[in-house]
Amino acid sequence: MQKWQNNLRLGAFVAAVVCMLVGFAGMYFRLRFVFSDPLEDMSHGWLVPIFSLYVLWTQRAELKKEAGPPSIWGLLACLPCIGVALVGSRGTQVRFEQFGFIGLCMAMPWAFYGRRVAKKCVFPALFLLFTVPMATYFDTVTIYLRLIASGTAFVVLRGFGVDVAQVGTAIVSQGAHPFSIDVAEPCSGLRSLVALTALTAAYAWYTQPTWRRRAALFACAIPLAVLGNVARVLSICFVAVWANSDFALGFYHDYSGYVVFIVAIACMVACGEIITRWCGKRKKVGGADAQERVPPAEGAMNCAPPAAGGTSVLPVIFAVVLCPLLLFQLVTPKPVVAEPPKVAWPESLDGYVADGIRYCQNESCSRAFLTSQIGSVTNCPTCGGVLDRISLGENTSLPKDTTILKRVYTSGSGMQFTVSAVISGVGRFSIHRPELCLPGQGALMSSATDLEVAGRPYHAIETNFRKDPPGQLIYTFFNQNEVRTSSHLRRIVLDTWDRSVYNRIDRWVMVTVRAASPYGVVMSRPRDRAEVERFLHKIGDVLP
Repeated sequence: MQKWQNNLRLGAFVAAVVCMLVGFAGMYFRLRFVFSDPLEDMSHGWLVPIFSLYVLWTQRAELKKEAGPPSIWGLLACLPCIGVALVGSRGTQVRFEQFGFIGLCMAMPWAFYGRRVAKKCVFPALFLLFTVPMATYFDTVTIYLRLIASGTAFVVLRGFGVDVAQVGTAIVSQGAHPFSIDVAEPCSGLRSLVALTALTAAYAWYTQPTWRRRAALFACAIPLAVLGNVARVLSICFVAVWANSDFALGFYHDYSGYVVFIVAIACMVACGEIITRWCGKRKKVGGADAQERVPPAEGAMNCAPPAAGGTSVLPVIFAVVLCPLLLFQLVTPKPVVAEPPKVAWPESLDGYVADGIRYCQNESCSRAFLTSQIGSVTNCPTCGGVLDRISLGENTSLPKDTTILKRVYTSGSGMQFTVSAVISGVGRFSIHRPELCLPGQGALMSSATDLEVAGRPYHAIETNFRKDPPGQLIYTFFNQNEVRTSSHLRRIVLDTWDRSVYNRIDRWVMVTVRAASPYGVVMSRPRDRAEVERFLHKIGDVLP
C-alpha cells in the first residue's frame, strides 16, 4: 500500500476515533460520579484507561507491523456495539454504554486495519471492563461476601473464647471491651476483589506468556481477595477485644485495608512464581506467546493474500458511515418524566385496625414505634433520637425524590401487616429487591413462592429475624401504565426499554407487605394463608 493510502486510512481512522470519543461524552460525565461515589467503591477506575493506553503504546511497533487491509466484517461488528451504546445512553444505563464502547475499541481497529491488529487490541479493550460499576450490579454477591467475612470472624472469635454474637452481617460483643462491628457494603471486600483482580490481570499479562497461565493466575486473585478481607475483619475484631474498641473501629479500621492489600499482592506474586516454576519458563515477547518467525527463503512464493480492489476507498467509506452514528448519541433529547401513580394507604380498612409507624434516626438505636404507643412525641422514648416516618437507612441511601408511604394494619386474629409503598423518582436507585438488604439486617430467608390475588402478581418469602417471630415478606411492582409484575428483572428491562425507545421515565411503585402471625410461620396454616390473601385483596382494591 502506497504512503498516500496509509495516510488516508490513518486520517479516516483518527476521524472515527475522535467522533467516538466525542459521542461518548455523556458516559465520561456519568462515570466521573460513579468513580467518586463511595457506595460504588470504584476509585481505581481512574487508572484503568491509563494502563490500557500504556499497553497499546508498548505494542505500537507490533501494531504497525500487523496492519492489514480494511475489513467489512469489522465495520459490521461496529454496528451492534453502537446500538448497545445508544440503548445505554438513552436509558441512562452506563454499563450498556461501556459495553458498547469496549466493543468499539476492538471492532474499529478490525474495520480499518484488519483482524491481526484487532487481536492486539483485545486485552487493553477488555481491561476496560474493570471500569464497569460492580457494587450495585453484583449486590447479590456483596451480601454473601459480607456474610462470609462476619461468619468466619464469629467462628474464629468463639473458638478463642470471645463472647460474641452474630446478627446478620454484624459482630456484637458485650464482654470487657464491648463493641459492635457491622460488615457494611464498603467493607464487603468487593472493592478489594475488583481492584486486586485488575492488578492481577495486568501482572499476569506481563509475566505469563500464555493465555492459560494468565487465566490461572487471574483466578487466584478471587480467593486471595476474599481471604484478605476476612483477615481484615477478623483483625479488627481482635484489636477491639484485646485493645480498645474505639481504636479498632477508628484509626485501625481506616488503615488496616492497606496492610491486607499488601499481603494479598505478596500472595499474588507468590502464586505467579509458583505457576512459572510449575509450567516452566517460556520466553515472552510483546505480550504474546513467543513464536520465532522464519522469514521466507529468497525467491519463495509470497502467500499473503492480495489487497482487494478499492482498498484505498474503504476507510473513507467506513468513516462516513461510522462518524454520524457515533455522534448521534450527543443528540439524546430530554426524557419525559411520567406522572407517578396515585397511591395512598387508607386511614381505616374494613376489618383491620390501622396505625402509623415512626423510626428512630439514631444509628445505635434504630427502633420502630407504633403511633398508638407513643402518641404525638417527636423523639425516641428509648434514646431521645429524632423520629421520622421512614427508617434511617431509607433516609440516607435512597434518592431524595423517592416517596415512601407506610402503614400498619392489625386483623381481629392478631395478625399484623406492615405495608410500604416506595414510589421511584427520576433516578433508577429508588427501588431494589428486598432480598438484597434483609440478609444484612439479620434475616434468614426461605420458601419463596409466587401467588396471584385479584389479578395482581406477588412474590412471597418467609423471613426470620431470629429474635422475632417468623413472618412473610410479600412484594409486587407496578407503574403509571398499570403494568404489574412481581419480577424485579422484568421491571428493569421494561424501564430500560421505555427510557431508550420511548424516551420516557416511568414511575414505578414497589409495594411490600410484612405479615407476622402470633401463631408462627404465616403460610404454614391454611387459615393464615387465607388471611394473607384476604388482606392482599383488600389493599389491591385501593391500589391503581
